[in-house]
Amino acid sequence: MPDWIARALDGARLGKASERVVAVLREEPRLASYASTAELAERSEVNVATVVRLAQQLGFSGWPTLRVELRSRYLASLSAGEVLAEHAGSDADPVSAALAADRANLRLLESTLDHGQVRAIASALHTAGRTLVLGSGTFAAPGVQLSHAAGIMGYDVRLGELGGTAVLNTLARMGGGDLLVVCDLWMLPVALRRAVEVAVQRSVQVAVVTDRRESPLVEPADRVVVVPSEGAGMFPSLTAAMAVIHAVLAELARIGGPQSLDSVREAERLWREADLF
Repeated sequence: MPDWIARALDGARLGKASERVVAVLREEPRLASYASTAELAERSEVNVATVVRLAQQLGFSGWPTLRVELRSRYLASLSAGEVLAEHAGSDADPVSAALAADRANLRLLESTLDHGQVRAIASALHTAGRTLVLGSGTFAAPGVQLSHAAGIMGYDVRLGELGGTAVLNTLARMGGGDLLVVCDLWMLPVALRRAVEVAVQRSVQVAVVTDRRESPLVEPADRVVVVPSEGAGMFPSLTAAMAVIHAVLAELARIGGPQSLDSVREAERLWREADLF
């Protein structure tokens, strides 16, 4: 049994039917990562209700949310070349395939998203004295949107440069009442994990947007949003993560009310004076 499943069960005993489902999850991770509830039930020689009950025993609301975790874990175990091979063999136009993948991600996000966690992240940012946003490589893109738009609304939100001493220097000036927002997709950089550890030590609140519920960043985090991230080629898609950030910003604008609107108007005034556009 994979370690993360054993941890999720926390010593609970399974019936024989549920053990057959777990055996498929362990021995056929690729199949389990895209199978429907009915397909997994048939493969495990159990009924659909058994699959749903197992998902709930593992702490998920149902099979769709567990499948997001399985798919993300499976893809994270592959190299970029192996991910590309995973999507090979289709005659679909790559552009159409990319759009189809993102539509599927958004449909899945809509059915699995915990709206309360999104609102809680917006609330934490609203009350934070300072917010630092981190991501690695292309996965910093949601942070760019969050830091820029929240900054225009008058919030102190900064995009951190991952690596070296810069992040730790910033965290050294943060403490209780501040917030760290992390985007963790595909592979987890050591520097990102260390940043979260330091934030926790300094009583900084931590919010994580991730494609793996069992990411090492989830346990120490105060707020977690899990997103699907499978793309059509060799790299994960950021569409669902960006949609979550869009939702956070929409909620932040609601919470901020007239004060946020005044900040936006002031920023626009300065842009006009400086002839930026």
